[in-house]
Amino acid sequence: MLQHKKIVVVLPAYNAARTLERTYRDIPFDIVDEVILVDDASKDETLAVARRLGIRHIIEHDCNKGYGGNQKTCYQKALALEADIVIMLHPDYQYTPRLIPAMASLIAQGVYPVVLGSRILGRGAIKGGMPRYKYFFNRVLTLVQNILMGQKLSEYHTGYRAFSARVLAGIDFKRNSDGFVFDNELLAQICMQGHEIAEVTCPTAYFPDASSIHFRASVVYGLGVLRVALSYRLHKWGLRQSTLYGEGERQWLPMVSTSYR
Repeated sequence: MLQHKKIVVVLPAYNAARTLERTYRDIPFDIVDEVILVDDASKDETLAVARRLGIRHIIEHDCNKGYGGNQKTCYQKALALEADIVIMLHPDYQYTPRLIPAMASLIAQGVYPVVLGSRILGRGAIKGGMPRYKYFFNRVLTLVQNILMGQKLSEYHTGYRAFSARVLAGIDFKRNSDGFVFDNELLAQICMQGHEIAEVTCPTAYFPDASSIHFRASVVYGLGVLRVALSYRLHKWGLRQSTLYGEGERQWLPMVSTSYR
């Protein structure tokens, strides 16, 4: 715990057997209370490694639900465990778990309700090996998103995120895509509700075992990002209502179709 806040780390896993142990060992368990691993029908030994490590909350999808579908299960389980702070960390060690105390502290102290680990602040992205075409499109998409959404974020595409549980409970994230654009839809929902977002500089590492989407999927993702940003602006102007933005607080329970082990 931190400032009497229960901290839950969620690991959306897919074929993470080679990097999971390194990620898990670096989690600061002096403040982290629970770890949830959701395996999205991996084809490697991810589940075996998770069990060997003694991860208490392991959820196995019977079929691949996609990156967004994986996160939905992660957040539903974290809320069911009555987390106060939820931190999403990729188990491929592209992001260091050692930033968890800094990110969690901003929320626990009541400074910000949402914190992103940014690869773009500083020189973490290029130094860590981000392909230059990805860096270029990251910057272009972020510029367009900031203009359309009225924000000043350094990037919307990081996979390292910390949330106050109250923020997650008040968002109907089950409406979102099961694909990679889920991340951007969630940020759009957070911005629509007027929550402030902080960013901390985050080093990143691109290496063969780190997960990465291929070029074609990147293009599809980019188009989806633009759609979300434009939809956000049209909704704000009252020209076209989006189904992403529900009202009221919702406390999601674990999905019945998922087995818990």
